Amino acid sequence: MKKQRIVFANGNELAAIAARQIHYHVMGYYPITPSTQIAENLDIFRADGKSDIRLIAAEGEHSAAGICYGASAAGGRVFAATSANGLLYALEQMPVQSGTRMPMVMNVACRCVSGPLCIKGDHSDIMYLLNAGWIILFAPRPQAVYDFNLMALKLAEEVRLPVAVAFDGFFTSHQKRKCEVFEDETVTAYVGEKPEWENVLDLENPLTIGSYMGEKDILENKYELSEAMKLADRRMSEIFRNYEELSGRIYHKVENYRTEDAKFIFVLLGSAYETAKEAVDEVREKGIPTGAVTVCSLRPFPYKELAQLCRNAQMLVVGDRQDSYGAGGGSFSLEVRAAMQRFGWRGKIMSRVYGLGGTDFFREDAINMFKECIDKDAEDFGYYGVPDKTQTDDDSAINCNKLDPKDTKLHLTSCAYDMEKRQMAVKGGGLKETTILPKRIAPGHGACPGCGIPVNLNLLMRGIEGNVVFLFHTGCGMVVTTAYPKTSFRVPYLHNLFQNGAATMGGIIAVLEEKIRRGELPKKEITFVMVSGDGGMDIGLGAALGAACRNQRMILFEYDNGGYMNTGYQLSYSTPYGAGSATSHVGKEQFGKSFFQRDTMQIMAASGIPYVASVAESNPSDFIKKAAKAASYAKEFGMAYVKALSACPLNWNDKPENEREVVKAAVDCCFFPLYEVEQGITSLSYDPEKTGKKVPVEEWLGRMGRTKHLLKEQYSEVTAALQQEIDNRFRRLKARAENPLL
Repeated sequence: MKKQRIVFANGNELAAIAARQIHYHVMGYYPITPSTQIAENLDIFRADGKSDIRLIAAEGEHSAAGICYGASAAGGRVFAATSANGLLYALEQMPVQSGTRMPMVMNVACRCVSGPLCIKGDHSDIMYLLNAGWIILFAPRPQAVYDFNLMALKLAEEVRLPVAVAFDGFFTSHQKRKCEVFEDETVTAYVGEKPEWENVLDLENPLTIGSYMGEKDILENKYELSEAMKLADRRMSEIFRNYEELSGRIYHKVENYRTEDAKFIFVLLGSAYETAKEAVDEVREKGIPTGAVTVCSLRPFPYKELAQLCRNAQMLVVGDRQDSYGAGGGSFSLEVRAAMQRFGWRGKIMSRVYGLGGTDFFREDAINMFKECIDKDAEDFGYYGVPDKTQTDDDSAINCNKLDPKDTKLHLTSCAYDMEKRQMAVKGGGLKETTILPKRIAPGHGACPGCGIPVNLNLLMRGIEGNVVFLFHTGCGMVVTTAYPKTSFRVPYLHNLFQNGAATMGGIIAVLEEKIRRGELPKKEITFVMVSGDGGMDIGLGAALGAACRNQRMILFEYDNGGYMNTGYQLSYSTPYGAGSATSHVGKEQFGKSFFQRDTMQIMAASGIPYVASVAESNPSDFIKKAAKAASYAKEFGMAYVKALSACPLNWNDKPENEREVVKAAVDCCFFPLYEVEQGITSLSYDPEKTGKKVPVEEWLGRMGRTKHLLKEQYSEVTAALQQEIDNRFRRLKARAENPLL
């Protein structure tokens, strides 16, 4: 055994420790709960000079998977982490990784797959990976997460297949335990030098990877992949034995507890196995011979080992934290049934779907599930713990605040398009008169004090009269307003995932237009508002640009709070240069975010849509009038894009009562200039230079904890570079405003 030290850590932290010790070349990632902690911890190591893994923040999980594939094809050691819909978004890349035999290690903190949106832990994501050609190890406890990460790389490089290390999100991923880790040099010696094989950086021997194949060639390719999985099955047992000599910890493809004489056996995946062991002890005290089993290797599936351990049992009670709808059981129980049938076992299998969406599973639940299954009238498949379906008074809250559409059409604002000037003229829309508009968003919501999202949404709605239909991306704006069974919206509302909001709204609009054309609906005047934020214009930019190219009649409203706030503030492409975040820490080797914020205003303007505008709560009258113009453009000409700088006191690390002044400072230093682009013509709404109100960027940076460090002398070059970039962008903006051809 090699020397080890004790750490008090959770599964995510242990995965990061293992990755740091392995010394991977590259990690492509995108923040998603609950796996995000892994990238966050690696960024802390990097900021402190303890790791030099190159962390690449992609704009979505699909691209993160592409980064990993490219890095592995170039001969690098590659690492990744994801969860839930992030895994599904990247799923297209998974068979590419395995089919071209590119080893890598990916951690999956398993989580409920949306929709509806739920971020808690179950196994509905990892089961989508079963047919992707990946080896899948499932860690039942935090210590196993660390150990499996070390063994996973060893196995991946021996058989040239990618390996996923899966574990329960929010249980194994976040629950701290006393664990043991090796010294760095032990890990270096254990994993050894990376084996060298052909890669795309070998210029002397140019290689084509992933070429087109015909029927016979693809058959041979898949046969070889299957054979590699068989080799992995053989090598896994040897790797487990060798690791026991190194660590003193014993692992098997199938773990068991008190199964020697058991007539009834719990078969549970992941952390619930530990709960089942406690239940076994209690049931045995009552004289019932019971045991428990868990599978540590989902792929290759250990059919022989499972059948051997369970061969003398009369009944298996299999728990699924996922359902394969319509198949009479979840994917795990179907695998168990196939394994036992393959070896002629004659007992009974009872499967129960449990613990979905992170529902706790206690010892009492395991015992009750067992009692339910041994009842002579019990069906062999069902759900455990389904709540009472009786209607409650709260259910009516969904529709309790409906608006009469005529109440929102009060003619407080009017817009007229000037064909000669190619501009929309606005009358009205002042702060005072628009206060009588009934709010489309009710006062009740769960946002943090000082959050800019409800402020900005209500300002937007002051400029838009008449019927409104909302679509929200996933994000804080969606989460704090629609916690079932209540909603903050008094108008129609739909949610879809970050990457697909604009396309979804486009579908709504298309159906309305087509139904009106066919005479199935009378003509309706509706303003369609798609709300994005919390990084939604990173992962969702492709869909947004697609809708812009189609010029579909909607307002795309972005509340830009400068980070992935709904997952705990990781850097987004709109985070300011130098700002600290959970994936751009400040340390002796790192000063915060390392690249300038992306200018989505100019990107959307370049798409050629009719109207683009920036707004801020510090200039409310300007905000309301631009909202009115956006609604008119969306009804008459096509897409309008409106971007607001949206305060986030929790993650900007400032005081809620000061947010309007913080936003004003961002506007006055020209980090967030107020302007609009109408039919390709740029005009400044506010020029702080002309009014003598322009302030240096330090005035804004010093108001927020996330950027206050940039005022120190040691970061003066960073601040100077940010100031220069802001000034250059504003000069270009003024030049466009002065010359309509630009």
